[in-house]
Amino acid sequence: MTKNEYLSAEHRQFVKKIKLRKLAVTGTQIGVLCVFMLLWEVLAATNVIDPFLMSCPSRVWATLCDLYYDGQLFHHVWISLYETVLGFLIGTVAGTLIAVLMWWSKWIREVFEPYVVVLNSLPKIALGPLIIVWAGTGQKAIVTMAVLISVIVTIITMLGGFLQTSPEKILLMRTMNANKAQIFLKLVFPSNMTTLASCLKINVGMAWIGSIMGEYLSSKAGLGYLIVYGGQVFKMDLVMTCTIVLCVLAGGMYFLVSLLEKFLVRWQN
Repeated sequence: MTKNEYLSAEHRQFVKKIKLRKLAVTGTQIGVLCVFMLLWEVLAATNVIDPFLMSCPSRVWATLCDLYYDGQLFHHVWISLYETVLGFLIGTVAGTLIAVLMWWSKWIREVFEPYVVVLNSLPKIALGPLIIVWAGTGQKAIVTMAVLISVIVTIITMLGGFLQTSPEKILLMRTMNANKAQIFLKLVFPSNMTTLASCLKINVGMAWIGSIMGEYLSSKAGLGYLIVYGGQVFKMDLVMTCTIVLCVLAGGMYFLVSLLEKFLVRWQN
């Protein structure tokens, strides 16, 4: 017998409704995007909006094709993607380790938690000139900016999850003579897989903000560099094209993290 044959008629109907709802949501999302693109194109073609300032889908597509045939598209995409992923990974790992250390030692947490809060409130762009002086120009400064933005968010998010772990379960493990390492590895960290997944989702956006911000300040390549260059020479088509490419890349990275989230949740359960 197949799996569906074991299900009751009511259960099969319920599963069917869920699938239909997902299809309806996806179809509506695609429809909204198509309507937006069509409306954008029509308004630009009828000069309701200025196509020089606002561009339009046809001009964006032409610019995208030009970048592709010139060999610039994948070059700049790869540089921005490399900087973002590297900053994302370093920031997430470093932030999680620091959060573990602050959970492990109450004294360290009480001393350094106010500094973490202040650093989170500080506009990171203000540190741009210092980062350039410390790390130099180019990719080192850009990755440093991405790490700086994502690491603070990771610390706050993961530490909050660690501290909210059920005190009753921790007390139970202590009554069974479990040491701190066993409590963390067997209870605290596994029970915060959903927190880690949420942190990864947040860090996707934070890492892209950091890398593009770094490219604004100091870079000779990358999507952020093209956006700045396009703005300086009033090539709004280039600016809009790079912005849309950034949306696609960020969305793809978020989708991959969402797949990882499903795996983490299954592992936790």
